[in-house]
Amino acid sequence: MSGVEDAVIQGHLRSLRLPGIRSDYPSLIREAKRDNWSFEMFLRELLETELRSREMRMATRRLKEARFPETKTLDQIEWDALEGVSRPLILELASCAYIEKDEDIIIAGPIGTGKTHLAISLGVEAARRGLRVMFTRSADLVRELLEARDTRQLGRLQQRLLRASVLIVDELGFVPFDRAGGELLFNLLSQRYERRSTIVTTNLAFSEWVQVFGDEKLTTALLDRLGYHAHIITTKGVSYRTQKRRQKE
Repeated sequence: MSGVEDAVIQGHLRSLRLPGIRSDYPSLIREAKRDNWSFEMFLRELLETELRSREMRMATRRLKEARFPETKTLDQIEWDALEGVSRPLILELASCAYIEKDEDIIIAGPIGTGKTHLAISLGVEAARRGLRVMFTRSADLVRELLEARDTRQLGRLQQRLLRASVLIVDELGFVPFDRAGGELLFNLLSQRYERRSTIVTTNLAFSEWVQVFGDEKLTTALLDRLGYHAHIITTKGVSYRTQKRRQKE
């Protein structure tokens, strides 16, 4: 292929926004000539190259949009240290079938027992499949909801949160809310119920959730909604960070 032909092809592919093909077509041409591909096979390989490229770019964009505090994956989990958690269940959830069914996940257990790691790992798996994921700590979410209410932007914020295929609400129970904040969070989770999937991590037993929301009827109604279509995961044991510190002493 002459330099002129290559420049023309590169220009067309740039205009058509086909960066996957633009990057790989020279090597595919060499492979096609070497192995005597048919025209149909060559076209298929070009198209599959572009599809893979787009999937990778989408995954990268979704991971960035999720705003994870750090990227945690299932490969990084030390399963022996993760007490009380069914590995087959986590790997099943990693398939993201629960998202197709609009099911929720509640991960409960003591502080430092891997809840956030599990939640982020499942969120990463969803983002890698091109799904929209949002990560937020519960205190930050409630503050954002209150600010949006005060500036008359609540409806817009709620719609943005509802667009997420997976909303991860981390550390529920670390900071109690006032009644207004609890009601706003309740309304959001209720709106997502059976429409989108939500992952909640908490250090509280279900009987203690009223301490966060401050209203027994509200808490009971929320638990009724979340618990009906939710996968409940309970972590156990001593804080992972505490174990590591003891090992170094």
